[in-house]
Amino acid sequence: MTEILSSYVAGGWHTPGATESARPVRDAGTGELLHSVSSAGIDFAAVADHARTTGVEALQALTFHQRGVILKKLATYLMERTKNYHEISFSTGTTKRDAFVDIEGGIGTLFTYSGVARRQMPNSTVHLDGGVERLSKNGTLVGRHILTSRQGLALQINAFNFPVWGMLEKFGPMFVAGVPVVVKPATDTAHLTRAVVADVIESGLLPDGAIQLVSGDVTPLFDHLAEQDAIAFTGSANTARTLSALDCVTQRGTRFFAEADSLNFSLLGPDAAPGTQEFDLFVSGVVAEMTVKAGQKCTAIRRTFVPKAHAEAVGEAIIAKLATQGVGDPREKSTRLGPVVSDKQRTDVLDAVDRIIAGGAHLLTGGREESDRLAAEHGGAYVAATVLQADDAWSDAVHDIEAFGPVTSIITYSDTEDAVRLAARGRGSLVGSVVTHDREFATEFVRKVAPWHGRVLVLDRDDADESTGHGSPLPNLIHGGPGRAGGGEEMGGLRGITHFMQRTAIQASPDMLTAIGGEWVNGSERRLGEHPFTKSLADLRIGDTLDSEWREVTLDDIEHFANFTGDTFYAHMNEEAAAANPFFPGRVAHGYLIVSFAAGLFVQPDPGPVLANYGLEGLTFITPVSPGDKLKVTLTAKRITPRETDEYGEVRWDAQVVNQNEEPVANYDVLTLVAKEY
Repeated sequence: MTEILSSYVAGGWHTPGATESARPVRDAGTGELLHSVSSAGIDFAAVADHARTTGVEALQALTFHQRGVILKKLATYLMERTKNYHEISFSTGTTKRDAFVDIEGGIGTLFTYSGVARRQMPNSTVHLDGGVERLSKNGTLVGRHILTSRQGLALQINAFNFPVWGMLEKFGPMFVAGVPVVVKPATDTAHLTRAVVADVIESGLLPDGAIQLVSGDVTPLFDHLAEQDAIAFTGSANTARTLSALDCVTQRGTRFFAEADSLNFSLLGPDAAPGTQEFDLFVSGVVAEMTVKAGQKCTAIRRTFVPKAHAEAVGEAIIAKLATQGVGDPREKSTRLGPVVSDKQRTDVLDAVDRIIAGGAHLLTGGREESDRLAAEHGGAYVAATVLQADDAWSDAVHDIEAFGPVTSIITYSDTEDAVRLAARGRGSLVGSVVTHDREFATEFVRKVAPWHGRVLVLDRDDADESTGHGSPLPNLIHGGPGRAGGGEEMGGLRGITHFMQRTAIQASPDMLTAIGGEWVNGSERRLGEHPFTKSLADLRIGDTLDSEWREVTLDDIEHFANFTGDTFYAHMNEEAAAANPFFPGRVAHGYLIVSFAAGLFVQPDPGPVLANYGLEGLTFITPVSPGDKLKVTLTAKRITPRETDEYGEVRWDAQVVNQNEEPVANYDVLTLVAKEY
């Protein structure tokens, strides 16, 4: 009997019995039956309940830093097991080169989000979003936005083309956000996703309920989704529209995020004539996007824009380079173009090619006849690399029909405005690229097409060696796009985490806002006493404060600082010129002299728990300091962030410098590293 792929739900593995609803999955390269996929027998109410109770409680008991540490350990654990994933990946039609993008690339996103959690977020369960807003005359009412973990689950519905990366690039941000995840992989490549999830479970690193896997139909789960839940979908624009109309979305408020297919473009700049480095880069980029994953990428180049004068040369160059790309068994090292994922996908791609041709394009290479020859020769779901050329640049077919395989259409443009309008004709895309060394053209073009695209790559001889290419989303930058591309965003560093959190505006007194947000707010309680620099993290508390002594600033101080540092700007050295400046009453002290004197006023010189000062942030000079003025500084522990993996943590101090009239002179944050114990 054919194996039925198991699911991991409600804390255990579930394998359906024999069922007619099970869908068979075959090796993309050989056609061999691998297994069947079905979700029959799963209690979807229990899936939702397990995530919202066990998962939410266990995951949200951890701080952002603790979640980040777990992600790093998990990424290391999975990276040690990639050999097995690559073996499985071959059966999906993916070459070793292409699988690296999916497997190692996916695991790499976990490393990235581990760093984001530990470096850009507090060691807490509340993340502050923006600064404090003063809401009243006397400052007794202030406001601030905070981000907290939602009390629901996040359902991933993923595409077949990236069964590892597609899961992990969503899982990383969701996990850091404190949201339990239910993964629904695409049927044709679910066995690779399952292998990774099995190792995730086996690692024992995740809290209970943090991840579940449904192999097969997930439709019954929609009836159990509600206001605190989210759906993150990757796939076709048509399916995205269907999901966005679900009752859970339209009536119960389930959040819906879509990253849909789009007709992405790459444009050859008017300066990039044959023989230039940019021309060669352009051709290589188009060919790479046609062959990597057999063109089955939501970011692949579907529309190839070229100046009319270079259309013939571009077509010839692309065809010549495609001829060097080995086609065949993805297990062979020489193969650059393997099969698409299934016979059904092959049929869909070739039907789309036929419709584009019927809609106003002609075939330069590839197409149905050549694809049939390859399929007969190799015995799998092969589609020949296919280059079309639009008979009319404004033919609807080349802008509306996506052949989700190794297919691109050459479309000519006449000038910059024409190119901009053609790019926008895609009605919203995940990515566009322009290959040019002309800064003026690039500036005008990019600024005008940016509203229609989630990401734009500008490629030339200067960045080519280190460029990751047109089709590679990076975890630090957003992945998503407007319009047809779904209107959603994924990744983008910290943005990817906050997508799955709840932003709430808090209005309260300074003391209350300090308690809720975990960061001292101006106007809240200060505690004087023992010098705070003598306290380790074990003893230091938010609000611990030092009020310094006074120090007079003399003219000799100003001149000495000027001569010692070389900063002899006229406002410090020339009374007449300084007085003529509308901002100064006469000669004034250097801003950095003020900061230096302030440090001398608050620093505790003896060895102690403060290990280092590693920076200042938000430095603002307010009232000029004249010779004879006196200064003092008030230093307050603003935020305390212990590090999970070190014997020290970070302390942010609020520094307020005032003059003898209690007028503010300078405000800034001092950043220090402080021992946990001393």
